[in-house]
Amino acid sequence: MFKSSLLGTALSVSIAALAIADDDPVVVELFTSQGCSSCPPADRIMHELAKREDVIGLALHVDYWDYIGWKDEYANPDHALRQRAYARQGGRSMIYTPQMVINGQHDVVGAKSRDLDRIIDLHLTSDPEAQVKANRSGNEIDVEVNPIELPEGEAYDILVVQYSPLRHASIRRGELAGHELDYANVVENWQFAGQWNGSTPENFRVSLPLDLPAVVLVQKAGHGPIVAATRVK
Repeated sequence: MFKSSLLGTALSVSIAALAIADDDPVVVELFTSQGCSSCPPADRIMHELAKREDVIGLALHVDYWDYIGWKDEYANPDHALRQRAYARQGGRSMIYTPQMVINGQHDVVGAKSRDLDRIIDLHLTSDPEAQVKANRSGNEIDVEVNPIELPEGEAYDILVVQYSPLRHASIRRGELAGHELDYANVVENWQFAGQWNGSTPENFRVSLPLDLPAVVLVQKAGHGPIVAATRVK
């Protein structure tokens, strides 16, 4: 009876862990630009990522190619700052487009789908470190975070990101002059909801400024690894 009980408990824990893993999508951030002739293949990959339940794809348009003839309509200088912070974390001095950053930890050239798929699979099969849930009522969202297996003494940023599922651009100048392009999951707004100690469950509440879909990221402070993420329901 005792052995059977242990097996039942272990099975329940395993099922619970699998359920958490299934509800913990991998975050892929694409740094892209309408002024970059190498970006359209990566932008097309983002359309495919946007269809997946196990991935949260986010397109962060940057402004540092605006000088070559076309100002990206969806660019935000903060996106380039985020990309530079990732570069510093990885010991790199340069940034480029298209670049994809996976769970804040690994990066690949945005159009290299095989490398991207390999890294996504690596994260999907990793044990979950934390769990985040988010529910929306009007423009208010309630966020709940719980630790699973996180190191002690670390701080984590709770980030709320809103995005447009689809945006179109008619590019008239620059390297992509004459192109009509659609972009998936274009990031429109970032909010810092608070900081979490990573050791005890905690709740956060945020007011959303836009009537757009949202996701919540739990990221080690200082642009470290993203340890949990969820779509806002």
